[in-house]
Amino acid sequence: MAQRKIPYLKVVEPPENPKQLKKAERKVRWKKWEGAVSILILAVLAICGTYLLLDNKTYGTAREAASYTKEISDTSNYVQFAKGIIRYNRNGVVYLNKKNEEVWIQPTQIKTPMIEVKENAFAVADRGGNSIMVFTKDGLKGEIETTLPIEKIAISDQGIVSAILKNENSPQIISYDAAGNILVEQQITLGTTGYPVALDMTDDGMMLAVCYLYTDNGVVESRIGYYNFGATGKEKTDNRVTADQYEGTMLADVFFMGNDRSVAVGDNAFEIYSGKDTPKRLKEVKLDQEIRSVFHSDQYFGMILVNKEKSGNELRVYNRSGELIFSKEFTGEYKHGKIDGDEVILYEGRRCSIYKINGILKFEGRMSADIEEIFRAVGVNRYYVMSSNELKVVYLTK
Repeated sequence: MAQRKIPYLKVVEPPENPKQLKKAERKVRWKKWEGAVSILILAVLAICGTYLLLDNKTYGTAREAASYTKEISDTSNYVQFAKGIIRYNRNGVVYLNKKNEEVWIQPTQIKTPMIEVKENAFAVADRGGNSIMVFTKDGLKGEIETTLPIEKIAISDQGIVSAILKNENSPQIISYDAAGNILVEQQITLGTTGYPVALDMTDDGMMLAVCYLYTDNGVVESRIGYYNFGATGKEKTDNRVTADQYEGTMLADVFFMGNDRSVAVGDNAFEIYSGKDTPKRLKEVKLDQEIRSVFHSDQYFGMILVNKEKSGNELRVYNRSGELIFSKEFTGEYKHGKIDGDEVILYEGRRCSIYKINGILKFEGRMSADIEEIFRAVGVNRYYVMSSNELKVVYLTK
């Protein structure tokens, strides 16, 4: 039988030169590698595209992926901390893992507990009482007993605590180590500094910021003071490196965003301060609406404002330089807000809204129970939601 010819196939003579042979071999290898890289790039683009599509959608339902129940009899408060959650009330402080299991329990007798949290330490104090307890993720680090009633506290990442102690005629600001030893006592006089109303401390514990109110000819005014406990502050009286006055503004809150940036919030404006050793005022932003609440991370801070003209509320989010990132008007009330990474989470009762930091509404809906705490979980569109006795993992869907 005659052999059928295949016209598009031909026998290739092998090159006699070994160099040509190696060159041809490298060319074949490169073609294979080029094809593999192309497939890999297409796969990565497909995955990224799918993630962006899911991440930038607006969802209205939160479905349960897992649930961990722990029956408790006392009314408690919850705050995210480290890799778990703090549960605290008048009778104790409990550290929970992400399955709602008790890692450790510290009994307390606190009438009016308040809490301040940093990344590696937190403090629970008795407002109006004399007790402060300092904790890490491993449990109780130390206890502090004050001589005057506690009004407000701030804590550093190392567990240093500064407290405003109430005294109508001579209030005190005292900084303690976790064992209760006095480190620094600021000199406060109503006639020169005013009455302290807010304070915060840097993560490293080297800087303290305090807002004061005072009266001038019957008009309430504000001051802010920065106290440096390092080498720069040793050269200054009372460690105070910055002292500014504000007329027509009542400063009511101050917070640090890292060790070199801070924000002082008043009734009609906020002030941005910059500098690690000697903070200087960087910017003032006037506000035309009443502030309902303020929350922040190290990169952004948000405000819920009362929009009286439209009988609603407004969310505004700023960066560390005081530049407006986005604003959104909404109806109803949200008393609670937080920034978790690149997301802004608002919640009240069962209602919840989640915005991306670019202003895209990611979720608006209701949870199955009143939200005590909420934060992101591993995975796309997954969150931990803490209610009074149950921790759920939910995922967002249409």
